[in-house]
Amino acid sequence: MTNSPLLVSYSELVQRFRQGTDTPRDLLERCLSTIESRDDELHAFACLAVARARLAADASTQRWRSGNPRSEIDGMPVGIKDIIETHDMPTGMGTPLYDGWMSRRDAASVQALRAAGAVIVGKTKTTEFAGSHPCDTRNPHAPGHTAGGSSAGSAAAVGAGMLPIALGTQVVGSILRPASFCGVVGYKPTEGGIHRGGSHDFQSHSCIGLLGATLDDVWLTARVLARMAGGDPGKHPLHLPDGTLNPVRPSTLTWLRTPGWPVASEEARQQLMNFLGRLRSAGVRIISAHEDAQVAAFESLLEASFDVCTDIVAYESRWFARNALERDAQTVSPTLAQVLARAEALTADDYAQLLERRQALRNAYDTLAASRRAPFLTLSATGAAPQGILHSGNPIFNVHASLLGVPALSLPLLSDQSMPLGVQLIGARHDDATLFSTAAFLSCLSA
Repeated sequence: MTNSPLLVSYSELVQRFRQGTDTPRDLLERCLSTIESRDDELHAFACLAVARARLAADASTQRWRSGNPRSEIDGMPVGIKDIIETHDMPTGMGTPLYDGWMSRRDAASVQALRAAGAVIVGKTKTTEFAGSHPCDTRNPHAPGHTAGGSSAGSAAAVGAGMLPIALGTQVVGSILRPASFCGVVGYKPTEGGIHRGGSHDFQSHSCIGLLGATLDDVWLTARVLARMAGGDPGKHPLHLPDGTLNPVRPSTLTWLRTPGWPVASEEARQQLMNFLGRLRSAGVRIISAHEDAQVAAFESLLEASFDVCTDIVAYESRWFARNALERDAQTVSPTLAQVLARAEALTADDYAQLLERRQALRNAYDTLAASRRAPFLTLSATGAAPQGILHSGNPIFNVHASLLGVPALSLPLLSDQSMPLGVQLIGARHDDATLFSTAAFLSCLSA
């Protein structure tokens, strides 16, 4: 399955910029042309900043011509999920309650992108408060289907070839699932690895990540964000080494079925089994719960992970859900009201126990990951994007990486019902670099 129409990595475009055969302004105009032709149908953008983007692209063009770019992503057109603050555009958070609201500041990630010379094209649509109530964004491969959530606009914009990169956020499955549905690369870093100041998804295991047309673009952009924005306060910043992303064949990979396996479509399961067969043919040993008691024990622990995750998110969402309902209960979705009802049923002692259960799961995973010394592999979604836009899909394959606070990548390597389906790699905490090099090998295997 191919990914976005923007198949040329930005590092290849940079060579053209240096040679004078292409420019950041020309690239921006190609992106704007695609936006103009497709966004009326897909609704990927909440707002655009075309005039400012052109000024930024012109400035980048001059820097490349003079041989003085600010970074390796200077001139890259980028979309910003509309839960993340920008000083020059509203941050609507997917709700009428915040129509036109502007903080007059850039989030740490946006500030870093601007400093690196990236061209901020616009704000991409999100579900209500980056939760599970859907927005009107449609899938670029089949507009009658959902783009996923909550980073719906970012995934659709990249999947349609409107942008090479867009920022997303994830607290349950908001990067990996829409990446799978829209046929793009999705990256959720180790928890705290990229500074999320100015992002309004504040839950304790939420993070800022990326959706990109190519793995190389995601690698380049993540490296710049790590260098220029750093990590969350008190957290280890993301560490990705300088240099080219090189594929590394792992000697083993561990297949995690997870509680999502029984509800995945038959074709999705068969696609993954076929892919595992190709890995074995390439000399990779596949370990699973069938022959490994330690993996089987960990999969048993994962059975409760969905409820633990959603209860933590609900409890941590109480204050803004109460605030929204008090301001205008008619504007707030029934979905958010249900989240608040779930939260109100939890006590402070319940929350403390939930955090202890999360930590126990993290300890068990860290022990298992240390013994494997290679990423884990599973599906990114239960199958193709569901038909209609009233449901953003089941996040059951994504909750584990979020709850565990570890890095994960969704790679557009499979298909279901002739639509994109991702392979998900889950890595060891703070070892995002190994995750990328393994992903590069899987991508080469499928080329």
